[in-house]
Formats: sequence, C-alpha cells, structure tokens
Amino acid sequence: MSEQSAAAPDAAPPTEDLTPEQALQAANERVATLEAELAEMKERWMRAEAENANVRTRARKDIDDARQYAVQKFATDVVETAENLKRGIDSLPPAAADQPAIVSKIREGLDSMERSFVGTLERNGIKRNDPVGQMFDPNLHQAMQEQETETHAPGTVLQAWSQAWTLNGRLLRPAMVVVAKAPAAELAGPAKG
Repeated sequence: MSEQSAAAPDAAPPTEDLTPEQALQAANERVATLEAELAEMKERWMRAEAENANVRTRARKDIDDARQYAVQKFATDVVETAENLKRGIDSLPPAAADQPAIVSKIREGLDSMERSFVGTLERNGIKRNDPVGQMFDPNLHQAMQEQETETHAPGTVLQAWSQAWTLNGRLLRPAMVVVAKAPAAELAGPAKG
C-alpha cells in the first residue's frame, strides 16, 4: 500500500479486523456517504450551470441593446435636423402655376432631399410616425393643446406640430399634437341679462 493512499482521510477503515457483517455495513455507509456527496455536488453543478446560462442570456441582451440603441443620442439630434428640413419645406409658398421656375426647382430639390434623408434614417431603424387622424397615445404623443370640434371624435389628433420618432421601436421623440375634445355643452335655457 502506498503512503499516499494510507494517508487519505476518506479512506475506508482497514477491513482485516472486522467481521464480514461489519465490513459490509462499513462499505454500505461509505457508499451512502459518497452518494450524498455526489448528489450535493450534482446540485451545485446544476445551479452553477443555470447561473452561467442566465449570465450569458443577460450579456447577450445587453450586447443586443447596446448595438441597437448605442446611437440614440445621435439619432435624436438627426431627427431634429429632419424636422427642421420639413419645416423649411413647409414654409415655402404654396405651389402656383405662375411661380418662378427657380421656386419650383427649390421645392422639388428640397422634397427629394427630405425623402432621401428620411429613407436613410428608416434603413437605419429610425422611423417617423405622422399622428394626424390617430387616437391620442400618451406613449407616442405629447398633447400641447386641446381643440373643441364636432367633426372628430374626442381624443383624435387634429394637428401635429412635430412628428413621433422611434429608434428600433423605442421612442426617441414624442409628437407634439393638438387633440380633439368634445364641444362644451351649451347652457340650457335663455341667457339672463
């Protein structure tokens, strides 16, 4: 017998001094102890594996979020530029048959530039949503004013001062809107004066 195996603390007691029944009982106890240790180690291993899987999942989600939303500040600034371009186009005089050719060409050029710019933004996950005619959604719209109307249902967006912008489905900038409300009830009966 080697010194290493003789010095091992988990070694079974020598069986030369034991009766066969005692040796069998000692062996069964040793097997039961080892099985309990094995079950405990297996439980620890399974918990460690589950924790590792959770860490990997969280890390993957964090990486995906970073990839999709890392440009959020830049996208917010670019959206402001797109809004200003749209305001510039809207400030041009309305198209007329007798307008100078240069005004028509400027309008066409700016319209083309705006379509191209918005298309580039959309290809990169930045989308514009025109809220006019939609029901007011506090997740996408910021009500700047209410306006009484009989022609639209209460809560309908009547006018947009700016449009809603999202980056991969996450709100970058809410639309600034005017929302319809029901007309005030007229006083019942004649006015006293």
